[in-house]
Amino acid sequence: MMQLGLEQSLTAYSQFEIIAQADDGFSGVEAARNLQPDLVVMDIGLPGLDGIAATQQIKAEFPQIHVVMLTSHQSETEVVAALSSGADAYCIKGATVDRLVTAIAAAQEGATYLDPQIARQVVQHLRPPQTNPSGMQLSQREMDVLQLMVQGLSNPEIAEKLFLSPNTIKTHVRGIMNKLSVDDRVQAAVVALRSGLV
Repeated sequence: MMQLGLEQSLTAYSQFEIIAQADDGFSGVEAARNLQPDLVVMDIGLPGLDGIAATQQIKAEFPQIHVVMLTSHQSETEVVAALSSGADAYCIKGATVDRLVTAIAAAQEGATYLDPQIARQVVQHLRPPQTNPSGMQLSQREMDVLQLMVQGLSNPEIAEKLFLSPNTIKTHVRGIMNKLSVDDRVQAAVVALRSGLV
């Protein structure tokens, strides 16, 4: 399912089947409730019910539905609010279709994706002076894995880059989430960027 206006851009990608469109947040939530798609491309600035509130509702009812947040804004407050709402990926409007496809693919694989412009913005504004706050003592290998998680890589991709097995990466990801006291990969990425870990 996706917002209006994007269907034409993605028609060349045969791996996607677009099953619904919505022109406001309320109808988007209702469509997600009725159709339960694999993924929603959500505009943060929808009328009626904004994209952040709509994402929160969808994720509360259907946590298995992946959400890619699409916006023209890059403020740190909006980025953190969007990711905290449960969005799996965050992409800037006007980016190439290939970048949107990358965000969608990352979200579908359970990875975190931040548009490079967003990642730079978050790092610039949220990084404090300290480099490794107490209570977040990660091993060097966990730091390597976390860095690649923040870049939006999936477990198999991380495993390939680090020459480790996917099961080993899965164990490291669990350890990272435990140490950072978070419930999912998106929250881990936000904490990592906020705390200056990566």
